[in-house]
Amino acid sequence: MNAGRPSPLIAVPVKSPGPPPRRHRRSLGFWAYVSPWLVGFLAFSAYPIVYSAYLAFTDWDLFTDPSWIGFENFSTMAADRLFWQSLKVTFAYTGASVPLGVALALALAMLLNQPIRGVNLFRTIFYIPSVVSGVAVALLWAWVFNPEFGVLNNGLALLGITGPKWLFDEAWVLPALVMMHLWSVGGSMVIYLAALQGVPTELYEAARVDGAGWWARTRHVTLPNISPVIFFTLITGFIATFQTFTQAYVMTNGGPNNATLFYGLYLYNNAFRYSKMGYASALAWVLLLIVLALTLILFVSARFWVHYDDDFDGGF
Repeated sequence: MNAGRPSPLIAVPVKSPGPPPRRHRRSLGFWAYVSPWLVGFLAFSAYPIVYSAYLAFTDWDLFTDPSWIGFENFSTMAADRLFWQSLKVTFAYTGASVPLGVALALALAMLLNQPIRGVNLFRTIFYIPSVVSGVAVALLWAWVFNPEFGVLNNGLALLGITGPKWLFDEAWVLPALVMMHLWSVGGSMVIYLAALQGVPTELYEAARVDGAGWWARTRHVTLPNISPVIFFTLITGFIATFQTFTQAYVMTNGGPNNATLFYGLYLYNNAFRYSKMGYASALAWVLLLIVLALTLILFVSARFWVHYDDDFDGGF
């Protein structure tokens, strides 16, 4: 009946695009907010890291184009006497300053956790040295350690003791820097103090009921509860001491007789004093591997002494 007659056209309404979905707008807003940080990270962190990895396999004197030399920087490092000396100095300094710093900071925190008069003043006094800049501290202690008119040797002279030459004596310069490091344990002390105040008092009361003395309460209650904080300060302490630079650069410049040639100072000397940027980049990556290995060792050992729950050893 309708044969031969064309079918009528049906108009299909077309929706306007309208605003983007709310989820899409939130995603755009997120990237807009993080873009300044992201650009800064890529330009000033990610790119230098990747480029330094490339430079570690090149010979570059800062003035000519880098030339690819493969693993030659690392083979040179293995035969470099000053490289091994810098590692020796850094390991010795780290092995002495980090454990002593943890012990002293924890002892101060336990003392300043007592309800005594003027405790807030003492907390402030012990904390202030940790906020002073590194160069100012180095200049201050260079004066303290001066063998002729330094405060330390003058004080020892009052006791009838002839003080050593400290920074000018190869045998005493590293212990002097360790003493200087212990002066600024206030930052760790505050962290331990916060951890101590978070230990439940019920545990101490139960320990006293069981007849536990001070040492038993410290060993079985205090230390297990704050072990995660001790673990944190150990890791940050190892990382910080392996990057020691300011003290040696300002006070001793690596001397006497390379007794304070820290790894960071040797890296700096190769990069900016000897213009061996390729070799310095290789040193930087070796330092990264060393710190990473030590951190992994600490994480593996943490299972034996770090407690994140109430599973403490019993028996007081």
